Amino acid sequence: METAPKPSKDVPPKKDRLQAKRKKLRRYWEEETTLTAAGASPGPPRNKKRNRELRSQRPKNTNIAKKFRISRKPQLPKKPREGRNLEPQRSVSGAQDPFPGPAPVPVEVARKFRRIDKSKKLPHSKSKTRSRLEVAEAEEEEISIKAARSELLLAEEPGFLEGEDGEDTAKICQADIVEAVDIASAAKHFDLNLRQFGPYRLNYSPTGRHLAFGGHRGHVAALDWVTKRLMCEINVMEAVRDIRFLHSEALLAVAQNRWLHIYDNQGIELHCIRRCDRVTRLEFLPFHFLLATASETGFLTYLDVSVGKIVAALNARAGRLDVMTKNPYNAVIHLGHSNGTVSLWSPAMKEPLAKILCHRGGVRAVAVDSTGMYMATSGLDHQLKIFDLRGMFQPLSARTLPQGAGHLAFSQRGLLAAGMADVVNIWAGQGKASPPSLEQPYLTHRLSGHVHGLHFCPFEDVLGVGHSGGITSMLVPGEWDRRWDPWGC
Repeated sequence: METAPKPSKDVPPKKDRLQAKRKKLRRYWEEETTLTAAGASPGPPRNKKRNRELRSQRPKNTNIAKKFRISRKPQLPKKPREGRNLEPQRSVSGAQDPFPGPAPVPVEVARKFRRIDKSKKLPHSKSKTRSRLEVAEAEEEEISIKAARSELLLAEEPGFLEGEDGEDTAKICQADIVEAVDIASAAKHFDLNLRQFGPYRLNYSPTGRHLAFGGHRGHVAALDWVTKRLMCEINVMEAVRDIRFLHSEALLAVAQNRWLHIYDNQGIELHCIRRCDRVTRLEFLPFHFLLATASETGFLTYLDVSVGKIVAALNARAGRLDVMTKNPYNAVIHLGHSNGTVSLWSPAMKEPLAKILCHRGGVRAVAVDSTGMYMATSGLDHQLKIFDLRGMFQPLSARTLPQGAGHLAFSQRGLLAAGMADVVNIWAGQGKASPPSLEQPYLTHRLSGHVHGLHFCPFEDVLGVGHSGGITSMLVPGEWDRRWDPWGC
C-alpha cells in the first residue's frame, strides 16, 4: 500500500499559499505616494500635518493661479443695440439695402416712454452706484426706443364722437350710438334691472373681462359680461358697502356691514377678516398685493393678501372715511375728509404725505388719472376741480355744477365721468396726458335711479354705472387705450 509523500520543509502549506496569492489592499493615496517617489505628480496629502509640510515647502513669493469653473452654457453672441450702426445687408437677389438697420425713431416720440430723468445727477455717489445708474439709464433708453417703434405699428386711432357743424355731442343718446356701431359693440350696452337689492357698487377685473357688483341689501354677483355667463350669485344677508376684484377674477373682496370677507369665483367664502371691521371703501394695489380699506372708525388699513397679515393700520384722525381712491401710477391712497381736505397716504408713513385744501365744504368724491398727474375732486360746495399733482397742487380748472357730483372716475385716455343724482356727465380732453376740459360735456346720460358707483372698463369703450335701479353699461367711444399693457392691469 502506497502512502502519500510527506511535504518537505521548503514547500509552504496550502493556507499560507492562499494568503500569499491575495494582494495587500492599498489606499489610493498610498499608490500616489509611490508614484510621487517614482517622479509622477503628487497626490493629496494624508492628513493635515502632511498638508502643512507641503505648504512650508512652497516659496513665499509664488502666485498660484486660481481655478475657475468652466460654465457649461454656450456663449451666445450678443445682440446689437438699437443705436449701433449696422453694415448694409444684401437681399436674396443680391441687391444692397439702401436703408440698413432699424428705422429711426423721433426723439419726441421716445421721450414720452422714458421714466428716468438724466438731468438729475448724484454729486457724491459711489462709483458702484454710478455704474448701476448708467446701466439702468442705458436699458431704459433702449426699452423706450423699442416701445416707440412698436407704437408705429398701432395704426388704430381712438374713435371719438365728432358732431357736425354746430352739433352738440352731449345730445347724442345711447340708442343712437348703439344703432350706429357694429353688432359686437352694440352688445356691450345693456341694463340689469335689479331694483329689489339696490343701490349697487361695481368693479371690473384687471383684464376688463369680468364684472362684479354688490347691492346694499346683500346681493353679490360676478359674471363674464362679454358672454353674459354668470360665475356666481349669492346673498350675504347683510349690507354690502363696496366690492373689489383682487389680482385676478378668482378672488373677490366684499366689504360687508361688520367685517371684510374674501370669496372665490364660485361664491364660496374663503376668509373672514375681523380686524378690518365696518369697512366703507376698498382699493386694491396689484403691484404690492395690498388691499387698502377705509372704515367708519377713521382707520386706513393695509392688508397683505399674499400672507394674510395687516401691514399697517393708520389713524387718519378725521372721523368717518367714506371717500377713497388710489393713484394708479405710484399706489398712493387719496382720502377725502369732511373739512374739505384730501390727504395722501403710504403704508410706510404714519403721517400723511401731503394735505391739499380742495373745497370749502366736505369732499364727496376723488379720482386720479392713469398717468398720476391730475386729480379731480368734488365737494358739497357744488364745485368740480382738476388739480395738478406734479407741482404745488394748484387747481388747473374748476366748474360749478347744478348738483354736486357724488362719484368720479377717470378712463385710460383721461376722460372724466361724474355722477350727479340720476345723470352721468363725461368730459373729454386733448389726449391721455392732458386734463379734461370742463367747459362742455362730451356725453350725457340719464339713468333710472341715483348713481352709486362708476368704473371705466379697461381696454373697452364701456363705462359701468351702478345705481339704485341696477347696473347700466354705457358705450363711451374713445375712452380706452389701444396699447395693451399686461403689467398695468
